[in-house]
Amino acid sequence: MAKAFASQGDMTEKTISFTEVGEGLWAFTAEGDPNSGVIIGDDSVMIVEAQATPRLAQKVIEKVREVTDKPITHLVLTHYHAVRVLGASAYGADQIIMSAKTRAMVAERGQEDWDSEFQRFPRLFEGHESIPGLTWPTTTFDTGMTVFLGNRRVDIRHLGRAHTAGDAVIYVPDQNVMFTGDIVEYHSACYCGDGHFGDWGGTLDAIKAYDVDAIAPGRGDALVGKEMVGKAIENTRDFVASTYRPAAKVAARGGTLKEAWDAVRAECDPKFADYAIYEHCLPFNVARAYDEARGIDTPRIWTAERDIEMWEALQT
Repeated sequence: MAKAFASQGDMTEKTISFTEVGEGLWAFTAEGDPNSGVIIGDDSVMIVEAQATPRLAQKVIEKVREVTDKPITHLVLTHYHAVRVLGASAYGADQIIMSAKTRAMVAERGQEDWDSEFQRFPRLFEGHESIPGLTWPTTTFDTGMTVFLGNRRVDIRHLGRAHTAGDAVIYVPDQNVMFTGDIVEYHSACYCGDGHFGDWGGTLDAIKAYDVDAIAPGRGDALVGKEMVGKAIENTRDFVASTYRPAAKVAARGGTLKEAWDAVRAECDPKFADYAIYEHCLPFNVARAYDEARGIDTPRIWTAERDIEMWEALQT
């Protein structure tokens, strides 16, 4: 390759924050690295997102143990990406929950995604030797399910396609708080390489309809207060639209992927260039936007080899 992916050179350890977003609800964040969520029930704990490795998962567990000694019994995975799911074994949870569509995507492309992300994100996969294999659920759902942690109700819902085809959100009614996975980000680029641009806005509308008081997003700071929540939702909407619109114009006139790349950069760089993982996400986002605009509904599977092929095409 002419040069490495942006994330391959990012080896700086990130500062962890652990923010209470509601009573007994916490967001584990780390400067644009993948977030996790913590839901403390009467007698047990639910974790949202596992992290990339058991080593990173242990950092979440350390924060959990600062606020409760209740056992971790449930792990909810909002989608199939390796950086979200491969640390699952560290929690020892009896129940691992994901949507049925996400489970199907683990079967279809989980290993390829692992190999691809391992190449892209060397820092997140330090300690990868402890990963026992692909993460499979014990429980799946189609459109939604409810879990009770004692009296605490937790609603897990698939509201539509966005970051992937199987995205789940986790809503805690007693505090009016939602964990959105990568459907919503804050001052961090959306990764759209497996996304559905045409559906993403409608899924954001479905989240917006909940009128929540706080969101723990997929990346970036916890969003506390309706004003911050609203800004993050609309900013995410703008990011997705600003990526797709110029790529679609290029595709409509039969232009090349490189021309789409240039057009997207022209629109997005002035607004989003300072966002976390922006340079990492951009080539994958452009490739997917260009594909969707040409009628490819199901995202093509990323492999370590396809990553390099795409990246080299954008350097010429």
